Amino acid sequence: MGKKAKQELPLHKVIMVGSGGVGKSALTLQFMYGDFVEEYDPTKADSYRKKITLDDHECQIDILDTAGQEEYAAIRDNYYRSGEGFLCVFSLCEHESFMHTQEFRDQISRVLDDDKIPFILVGNKADLVQLRKVSVEEAKARAAEWQCPYMETSAKTRHNVEQVYSSLLRMIRERKLGAKHRERKGKKGKCLLL
Repeated sequence: MGKKAKQELPLHKVIMVGSGGVGKSALTLQFMYGDFVEEYDPTKADSYRKKITLDDHECQIDILDTAGQEEYAAIRDNYYRSGEGFLCVFSLCEHESFMHTQEFRDQISRVLDDDKIPFILVGNKADLVQLRKVSVEEAKARAAEWQCPYMETSAKTRHNVEQVYSSLLRMIRERKLGAKHRERKGKKGKCLLL
């Protein structure tokens, strides 16, 4: 049973983008370890990998949690190129972070030249209702414009944390299956005359 038994699990690469302080790391750590981390050192990008079961199939998720203030465009662009799906996070309590999501979306579209890349707009800190500055309507309108889903999360209460990652992973998986299907279809119709 040697090497074949340890078959490679599908690996899906998720990139967290958004302004500093919106809770990208808190969401990631909540998803990875089930912990809410109040204080987190935001100086560097971190990478996490976890084996999960998605719709009865095992796969691995690789999450790149960007620091949100990548000074070097080349580094940032490399991060984006490595991604198969993006969670674009803003804080529901900070309208400026919502405005910045447009920059992230534009940068990703420019680097990948692909408007169909799996992408979810995420309003985090849904537990802080009294501090809310971005309305559901405003966020949904932006998501509709971008033709992507919108979800609200709370890293603190775990509200929608699993769901937002699972939804993105399903989008990535569907896209990969679609690409494989198109590839197979393309190969089928060719015959070779000798």
